[in-house]
Amino acid sequence: MDVLKKVPVREQDAKVRAANFEEVCLGYNKEEAMEEAARCINCKNAQCVKGCPVAIDIPGFIEKVKEGDVEAAYQVISESSALPAVCGRVCPQESQCEGKCIRGIKGEPISIGKLERFVADWAGENGVKPQSAKEKKGKKVAVIGSGPAGLTCAGDLAKMGYDVTIFEALHEPGGVLVYGIPEFRLPKEAVVAKEIENVKSLGVKIETNVVIGKAVTIDELMDEEGFSAVFIGSGAGLPKFMGIPGENANGVFSANEYLTRSNLMKAFDENSNTPIMRGKKVAVVGGGNVAMDAARTALRLGAEVHIVYRRSEEELPARVEEVHHAKEEGILFDLLTNPTEILSDEKGWVTGMKCIRMELGEPDDSGRRRPVEIPDSEFTMEVDTVIMSLGTSPNPLISSTTEGLETNKWKCIVADEANGKTTKEGVYAGGDAVTGAATVILAMGAGKAAAKGIDEYLSGK
Repeated sequence: MDVLKKVPVREQDAKVRAANFEEVCLGYNKEEAMEEAARCINCKNAQCVKGCPVAIDIPGFIEKVKEGDVEAAYQVISESSALPAVCGRVCPQESQCEGKCIRGIKGEPISIGKLERFVADWAGENGVKPQSAKEKKGKKVAVIGSGPAGLTCAGDLAKMGYDVTIFEALHEPGGVLVYGIPEFRLPKEAVVAKEIENVKSLGVKIETNVVIGKAVTIDELMDEEGFSAVFIGSGAGLPKFMGIPGENANGVFSANEYLTRSNLMKAFDENSNTPIMRGKKVAVVGGGNVAMDAARTALRLGAEVHIVYRRSEEELPARVEEVHHAKEEGILFDLLTNPTEILSDEKGWVTGMKCIRMELGEPDDSGRRRPVEIPDSEFTMEVDTVIMSLGTSPNPLISSTTEGLETNKWKCIVADEANGKTTKEGVYAGGDAVTGAATVILAMGAGKAAAKGIDEYLSGK
């Protein structure tokens, strides 16, 4: 065994998986997990924990895997994380826990994410559940949204003994985990549904089809329904567009709609009640993880797919692993390219997209080099479908129907990063509703911080 290299993880062959929606990464078996865990040097001052937004005792759980005690490893993880099978699959470990791993200084870091996934999957297959609260506090807390922030906050509060109810606007719980991330990255039945059942096993109740701000307001929850505190984890589901001519043509989607229809409404299934248009040549505008998800979904639906991004590959915000998988599967990357107009026929259907070549100039406020148009470099890309993946912002419905809840110029709720406290007494918030679109694990970290803040508020600390 070479201690400097990770134990390789098995994956579906790129040509095979490009035509199905089954999970790409097949994960470790127990022998592989124990071999990878044996590479961990169990640092006294573990930097990996500092890189984890929910502060999992990473050396502690890896030590249990090393010993072959997977159940104990799961209990160590579940003290800090409500969604380990999800995080093991979609967290950007390379820039968080694994990015700080000491083993990675001379060699490859420990595959912390793959080990977390193995432990969580093993627990699910063997019926192991997280430990629930021994004492009840007799106080009710409402959680708005059943995405990663809401599930984490609800799970932590339930472990503390609170009576927690989650209110979800859609017909299925899970938030972005069910509508945003494709099946081939995050299986819904095998992974997400089991994680939600684990949260419910702690005593958390989930009510679906409840749109807060329409069916009931936050003020009514607190004044009439007897909730002592509220956590807002409603995410950021309002898509952004470029504002270029032709964006209203038939065949232009937001990535949010495209992925929701495919993932939540099962539009990839030909027998679905909500089939989606299967383009032959698709352009996905954007370079983040959502753009990769939309592109890889369109590919599986039979299209030739182009990622159109105005900066270079070095600036792509998507995870390196996602870009690597997309390239393996045959996605084409049109970098340093920016759309200027979407063309359509007399019936309003997309026929092409006018673009201009770009070059990188001086750094902007984000520190990335600003893309600048190259004169006389316009060209037309023949496409029949355009998917805009330019980020999302929070839906203003909740903030506009809640007295005393401050938002910023981006319509994000203003909340204290340390404890989720908003400008309204007893109301806390976290995740994409506060930060704008970000990662699953950062939303979980915010949910965790808010649960602690709510506990301190309700117990008068």
